[in-house]
Amino acid sequence: MSELIFPKRPYRTKGGVHVPHHKNTSRKESVVMPVPKTVTIAMSQHIGAPCTPVVKAGDTVAVGQKIGEAAAFVSAPIHSSVSGTVKKIDTVTAPDGSKVAAVVIESDGEQRIFSKIRPPKVDTVDDLIKAVRESGLVGLGGAGFPTSVKLNIPPDKKVDTMLINVAECEPYITSDHREVIENSWDIMAGIHTVKELLDIHRVIIGIEDNKPDAIKALREIADNGFDEKDEIRVLPLKASYPQGAEKILIKACTGREVPVGGLPSDAGCIVMNTASIAFIARYLKTGMPLVSRRLTVDGSAIKNPMNVIVPIGTPIGEVIEFAGGYKEEPKKILMGGPMMGVSLPNDELFVLKQNNAILAFAEKEARLSQPSACIRCGKCVSACPMSLLPLELSNATDRKDLDALKKLNILNCMECGCCSYSCPAKRHLVQNIRIGKQMLTKALREEKEKGGKK
Repeated sequence: MSELIFPKRPYRTKGGVHVPHHKNTSRKESVVMPVPKTVTIAMSQHIGAPCTPVVKAGDTVAVGQKIGEAAAFVSAPIHSSVSGTVKKIDTVTAPDGSKVAAVVIESDGEQRIFSKIRPPKVDTVDDLIKAVRESGLVGLGGAGFPTSVKLNIPPDKKVDTMLINVAECEPYITSDHREVIENSWDIMAGIHTVKELLDIHRVIIGIEDNKPDAIKALREIADNGFDEKDEIRVLPLKASYPQGAEKILIKACTGREVPVGGLPSDAGCIVMNTASIAFIARYLKTGMPLVSRRLTVDGSAIKNPMNVIVPIGTPIGEVIEFAGGYKEEPKKILMGGPMMGVSLPNDELFVLKQNNAILAFAEKEARLSQPSACIRCGKCVSACPMSLLPLELSNATDRKDLDALKKLNILNCMECGCCSYSCPAKRHLVQNIRIGKQMLTKALREEKEKGGKK
C-alpha cells in the first residue's frame, strides 16, 4: 500500500473523454412527486440473486414493509414504497430484457408507515452490515451492488481508505449534486459512522471541479468542527468522463490501481456513492428502508427538466408527466446517462432503486450515426481508461474468438463507451465489446459447470 497521505491534487489517470456538460438541473431543488395510484416493484433491483415475494394478492401493506426477501449473500431485500393493497404478483420485463417477478401495489394514498419501523441499534461492524442489508440499500450511483456486501470486508483485506464518489461525470445527471446541496449533513454523518466502525482513518471525497457549490458545502461542514480527527478531505477532480468509475476514482484519489479482475478492497479502498452514504445516516436515525429515489429528469424532449423524488416502482411515464410531459415526441428514452444508461423501449417501465436519471431525447439528439471503415487512428486506444484495445476486442467478438477475448482482457472493460464516443468513424465498439463479454462469460460459466460435474 502507498503511504497514507491526503493528496493535494488528483493523481494522473489514463484515457477518458471530455463530454458535453449539460448540467441543466444542477440549481433546481428536488421536488417530491405525489404518490402514484399504482407501483410495480420488481424483485430484481440489484446485482445478484433476485428476491422472493413474501406477500400475495389481496394483502394490505404499508410504507417500509418488506415485500421481497433476499436469501442469497449477494442480494438485498425489497420494501413497499406505498401503503395500499397488493393487486397481483406479476412477471414483467426488466430494462435489460429479462423477465422478473414483481409486486404490483394499488396505493391508498395514505402513505401509512409500517408499524415495525424502528431505528436499528448499531454498535459494531456486524451490526452495521446487518442493518444496511435490512435497509435494502444498493449502490445508488447506478451499479446496484448490494451495499451490505461491500461493507463486509474479507478478513484478509486491509482497507485503510474510504472514497466518497461525487464525481457524477455523465452529462445531464445532477441527482448526486443535489444530494450534496440538500443533505450535506447526512453525507458527513454517514461518513463518520462508517469510518469509525470500519476503523478507517482516511476519507477522500472525490468531486469534479465543475461543482463549486457542492465543494464549498462539503468543505464548510468538514471544517466546522465535524471532522475532529482531521481524517476527511474534499479532493476536486478534473471534469473528465469516466471520472466516477470506481477504478478511475481510486487511481485519481490514491494513486493505487485495482488489479485486473480485482475489487477496490484489493487496493485497500472502499468506494461509496454520495447518495448511498447519506441514506445510511438517515436509515440509522429513522429505520425507514430504501423506498424512494431522487432522479434527474432531463433531455431535449422533456418540457420541464427537474430533480424529483419518487416512490420506487413509479411508472416512468408518470414521472415524465410530472416534469411537464414531452415537448417533442421522444425518439430515445434512457434510464441513466447517455454514456452508460440503458435504452428503454417505452415509458411504461418503472423506477428501480439504482435509477439516478430518466432522459428523453428528440429525433435530432437520438439519431445514430452510420459507422464507416476504421481509419486506424488509434483514438479508441488513447481514450480507453483501462488500457485495452477496443478495435481488437470488437474484431475478436465478430470472429467469436474466445481465446483472443480472454487474452485481450475483455472482462476488464467497464463498458464506459469512451472508445465509441472518440471514434471518428462512429463504429459501435462498446456495443460489440458488450456482446463479446457476454459470450466469454457464458463460455467460462459453462466450462466451470462442466468441470464441477466430473
